Amino acid sequence: MNNTLLPVWLDAAVEAARRGAVELEGWRNRFSVREKSRADLVTDADIASQKAISQYLLGRFPEHQFLGEEDCVGKPLAGMRPVAGSPPVWIVDPLDGTGNYAHDVPAYCVNVGLVVDGEIVVGVTLDPRLNELFTATKGGGAFLNGEPIRVSTIATIRDGLLSTGFPTDYQKQLKNLEKWKRVSAHSQSLRRTGSTAINMAYVAAGRFDGYWCYDNWPWDVVPGALLVQEAGGTLTASDGSPFDPFRMDLVATNGHMQAELLKVLNEA
Repeated sequence: MNNTLLPVWLDAAVEAARRGAVELEGWRNRFSVREKSRADLVTDADIASQKAISQYLLGRFPEHQFLGEEDCVGKPLAGMRPVAGSPPVWIVDPLDGTGNYAHDVPAYCVNVGLVVDGEIVVGVTLDPRLNELFTATKGGGAFLNGEPIRVSTIATIRDGLLSTGFPTDYQKQLKNLEKWKRVSAHSQSLRRTGSTAINMAYVAAGRFDGYWCYDNWPWDVVPGALLVQEAGGTLTASDGSPFDPFRMDLVATNGHMQAELLKVLNEA
């Protein structure tokens, strides 16, 4: 990979996220909503945002590939992983936190990441309601509105503010409801924002000390994974094996409490 391209790619990711956010804010209070599946919402805004992002990125980099949430409804996760030697792949969630957006809850964002040769090299999460732009490049650090960010220094779950997310399917929620109960007994407090991308950006910024999930997709986690890593945090799968954005489970923390959180989550 040519590292001189990282600033170019980051600039493109930021501009693409801003264009997506313009669509989201333009559609507020005038969109229609439908269900992809039970309680899994999609709006006109999701579709308009993704179209704006894909047109910009593929117009600027026609040789690249594009993987967006709204193109992948009903497709198996296994088929989404880029094959070896494929061109750079933009991985995009045009609206993370659709349920919040649909109810005018100000906790949603645009998520844009770039994977090159199997590595996440650019990550951008833009919260248009708070005007917060989280950015990271591989080896270049993590930033919030241009200022460097770092994970927290909290050492134990007992003193930590942790977050998680739940799938839309109630039967799948039951597993994490049990984990919520278990972690709640050990932690200072728990949060559920309704946006994986915001959760992970907040871990990178030191607002949350850790996050876990069992039902996320690449567009949910790719930008945030790089943010956490570049801010000094740690990511693994829920069983402690190496993090894989094309696997649905992950645990992300400030690093200090990674082993403890994994232990609590996996208690028999």
